[in-house]
Order: sequence, then C-alpha cells, then structure tokens
Amino acid sequence: MENVLEVRELSKQYTKVLAADKVSFDIKKGEIFALIGPNGAGKTTTIRMISTLLTPTEGDAVVSGHSVLKEPEKVRQCITYLPDEAGAYKNMTGKKYLRFMAGLFSTDIDTINKYVERAENICGLGDRLKDKIGSYSRGMIRKLLLARAVMTKPDLAILDEPTSGLDVLNAIEIRKMIKKLAADEGMSFLLSSHNMLEIEFVSDRVGIIAKGHLLVSGRTDELKARYNAANLEEVFERVVNDNEIL
Repeated sequence: MENVLEVRELSKQYTKVLAADKVSFDIKKGEIFALIGPNGAGKTTTIRMISTLLTPTEGDAVVSGHSVLKEPEKVRQCITYLPDEAGAYKNMTGKKYLRFMAGLFSTDIDTINKYVERAENICGLGDRLKDKIGSYSRGMIRKLLLARAVMTKPDLAILDEPTSGLDVLNAIEIRKMIKKLAADEGMSFLLSSHNMLEIEFVSDRVGIIAKGHLLVSGRTDELKARYNAANLEEVFERVVNDNEIL
C-alpha cells in the first residue's frame, strides 16, 4: 500500500531546545496514525513541520510525493490541518461559513457547491446550518470544523486534539466520522490527542514521542503485547518512564 506521508529524520532546533530529533514514520493511504506524548514532547512541533507552518532544521517530510522543504505550496494542496484552538465565524450561519471556506479552495461554482454539499452531509447538522454559529454547542462547532477540513477530500487530514472539550456522545460521533472517512474514502489521518481511550479506538497505528524522540510505533495490540499492558495508557506510561534518561 502506498505511503501518503513519509517523515524522514525530521528535526527542529530552537535556540536552546531541540524540540524534535530525527523523527521518522510513515502513514499509508486510508490509515489513521496517532502521535501521542506528554506535554512538551514535540508533537505539535512535528505536526507543524509536516503542515509547512514550521521549517525543519534537518530532515524532510514528503506528502503525496511533495517535499515540505522544496514544495510547501504543493503540500498545502494535499493536506488539511485542524488545530485544537480552531474556531469559526460566530456571526455566519453554518452554511455561509462552509461556502466561504469552500471559496478559498476553488473559484468554480460547481466545485464550491460540491464541497459544501459534501460538508453538509458529513457534519450532519441539518437545518441547524441555517442558524448562526454563535448559537452552536462546542460539539456542533467541532463537527462543522471537521466537515470543513475534509470537504475537499485531502490526501492527509491532520487533526490536533479533534475531540478536546467535547462530551462523551459528541466525541464518539467525531471518532466515528474519522473512521468512516478513512474506511469508505481512503482518507489518511494524522492525529494528536491526550485521550488514550480515543486513540485506542480510532487509530490503526500509534507513535509515542517524548523529549523530541519518537520512541516506539506500531499497532495498539502489538504495543500492548510488547509491554505486557492491559491498555494504551499502560503502554504510554511504561514507554515514557523507561526513556526518562533521554
């Protein structure tokens, strides 16, 4: 199966801090890969380098054959990035917001209409799309934002804390949306989350990063067997604690 993303020894050196140190991993077409780690581990730095928001100090990442160093504009055409703190324009209705965002990706009316229709179907907000976003719950806003992020069918969707602050039912809906997009449409995802239950449910493979180093990666069942752990939380604890010397 082809790789949508190839990360090769990606590093980022700030003045006094090595935020990411030779991080390497792949994501295949239709695969959901989760990058997890403690606060300050280098997750966000790595994600922002892949998203072309930060320039690597060393190494490279290739998205659908395009280098983040040599062809960042091509990479941006292949990806979407939904950060944890993303918001929407509260004075717009949901539908106007989707149309506005679709217009940033295309000037062709038919294409815009196709993007909006797709987003409407994905978010499942129905008639509430006629209401202003300011009246939406956090869960509704997150569904709208996820639909906006995937309406163009990107090769790689990068989601940072996709269910942060949501109640259990809304979080489950978002997770199911992600799994369905990967299974039915072959969309690839790079996720970051502190919710181990979520990661165990939604991801195909997991990478654990700490102090800028990608320590281990693999399927959740493989990692649980390797570390004789009952769940991903135990794997996470053992991996991070075993590597405190880094």
